[in-house]
Amino acid sequence: MTVKNTPFIEKHLALGAKMSLFAGYQMPISYTGINEEHLTVRRNAGVFDVSHMGEFILKGPQALKLIQFVTSNDASKLKAGMAQYSCFPNDRGGIVDDLLVYCIEENNVYMLVVNASNIEKDWNWIQSHNHHHVEMHNISDKTALLAVQGPLAAKILQPLTEMDILNLKYYTFVKGKFAGVDNVLISATGYTGAGGVEIYFDPAEGAADKIWDAIFEIGGPQGLKPIGLGARDTLRLEMGFCLYGNDIDDTTSPLEAGLGWITKLNKGEFMSHDFLETQKQQGVQRKLVGIEMIEKGIPRHGYVIADMDGNPIGHVSSGTQSPSLGKAIGLGYVKAAFAGIDTPVLVQVRDKQLQARVAKIPFQ
Repeated sequence: MTVKNTPFIEKHLALGAKMSLFAGYQMPISYTGINEEHLTVRRNAGVFDVSHMGEFILKGPQALKLIQFVTSNDASKLKAGMAQYSCFPNDRGGIVDDLLVYCIEENNVYMLVVNASNIEKDWNWIQSHNHHHVEMHNISDKTALLAVQGPLAAKILQPLTEMDILNLKYYTFVKGKFAGVDNVLISATGYTGAGGVEIYFDPAEGAADKIWDAIFEIGGPQGLKPIGLGARDTLRLEMGFCLYGNDIDDTTSPLEAGLGWITKLNKGEFMSHDFLETQKQQGVQRKLVGIEMIEKGIPRHGYVIADMDGNPIGHVSSGTQSPSLGKAIGLGYVKAAFAGIDTPVLVQVRDKQLQARVAKIPFQ
């Protein structure tokens, strides 16, 4: 297998990052420690290299029609400069991937941002339904992406651009010059729940170094720090955001995963529409819920969740010790009858069944 690198690999190594393979890329997991990095983002601001993510451009008069068919949300609501969270339903009601849809030019040009591990799978999936010969471009290898997250992120970065990023509304974006580099797209879609922006640009001709250096030159004295994927995971978990491959996959329906809000059954025909409509009418058999440990122990992916008599009712999909809350939390699928907030459950941690409860998400 060929190991890929992002344009910032030398920066990570120079900073002494703990590196690991993720979706075929050498990625920084942590620099100074997950807890410290997590709290930096919650309280101040941090920079994530997420250049491993995939980006596709779909353009032409039929682009919206194709997006409407392969995604669950209603992209016809998007005006230029707006983005939305969505998913690709498969033909069995499961999820091929979750994604972001950016409207670059209404009814004509869109950018889809997909998970790194699913780039080829997603491309082939869209292509297999591209019956109207929509122009498609996979720009993943020509796109760098830095997510600068945290309550002070926009304030720190504002001096680097004339674009108004301080007042960027949630799920909107602007495009222009940033840190002296042209054609930079800056959005506010946030995967950490801490505020901040995402910066998309072509890393060629030294742009990657230029932008990275400018961000840290201005941000370093204000406490801005590089953050690894470890803290990205703990931050998204506190918000109850799904991670593809853990909390959602080809076997989970968006309705089971609590993603009914991105599943617009009234928008017209789309992949798995009838299956999902029937599932909504009949009610789901299981639901993704928040799990908060009462006894000491961390709920890990795959651990069995049981009722108070010890009978299995589901499994943990993600779990961690929350740095902000100081308690062990997780996400997991349970039978619908046990999905109510505060329902007592047991989590099998090694050879013990430990007390836990179904918790509201975002976790508090």
